[in-house]
Amino acid sequence: MKRAAILMLTCFCCVASAKYTFSQDHSNKIRVIPFVFDPAGTNLVAAKWLAGIGCPTSAGISTTGGNKPDSTYTDPACATGDDRDNNVEGLLLAKTGPTANVAAGGAVITGVEGITLTELGYDIRKPVAFSDPRGSHCGAGAPRFNVTTEDNVTHFIGCASPPPVQQQVGNGWLRLRWNPATAFPPIVPTAQVKSISIIFDEGQDTGPDNFGAAVLDNIDINGTLVGTAQNGTGNGKEDNKDQCSTSLPLRTRKISPTVTGVAPLAGVKRT
Repeated sequence: MKRAAILMLTCFCCVASAKYTFSQDHSNKIRVIPFVFDPAGTNLVAAKWLAGIGCPTSAGISTTGGNKPDSTYTDPACATGDDRDNNVEGLLLAKTGPTANVAAGGAVITGVEGITLTELGYDIRKPVAFSDPRGSHCGAGAPRFNVTTEDNVTHFIGCASPPPVQQQVGNGWLRLRWNPATAFPPIVPTAQVKSISIIFDEGQDTGPDNFGAAVLDNIDINGTLVGTAQNGTGNGKEDNKDQCSTSLPLRTRKISPTVTGVAPLAGVKRT
């Protein structure tokens, strides 16, 4: 039964990603654009950038109760971040109820078509270790990167599977990094990217936390960090550089002045 559920979710992921894949924006700007896939209108999934829930990097704080910040605070997990993020934004992904509900929250990452990958990662609001049951959900299947390469093979990197190759522990935050070679199946260094998305489709019946939600920040593509919904280059840099595919026909429309996107089909909408 469990295996059948996993296969169903894998197939669902293929449809969800195919129906909300953005074409290259031709400006070399990496963006992380949230969406929800909810064909039955259950209203049990969410995906949104929100101010005040991200990993703080030089964030203003008040220790005196005055009318303006008198100091700054940086979580040890995110000593570097996206320098365009002035509102401490975090990406909330949630799925309420059972995993079997065919619905998901997620985000499409644009501006990556044609690149080769050396590193993937994000910061996650969670204490001590990715396996800790406290804090954001970090399961084998969600939140996960779905990377489709130009040969139309889709590669998966879950939060807990494969285990991250790097983990920076902060005060309630973790910075996780993966080598693309550890994806399933592995991504070879010469493979060119067709699309990348983040999918969250595990509900509150999935342990070890049974939380059904995660807060991410500073999405890392080859050391470039994106921690805001703003348009821009995603030019936060790290100090040390140490989706499923289908041929479904898609209707395109203009999403914004800089992004040409796919018109929402059958329960997919941008958030």
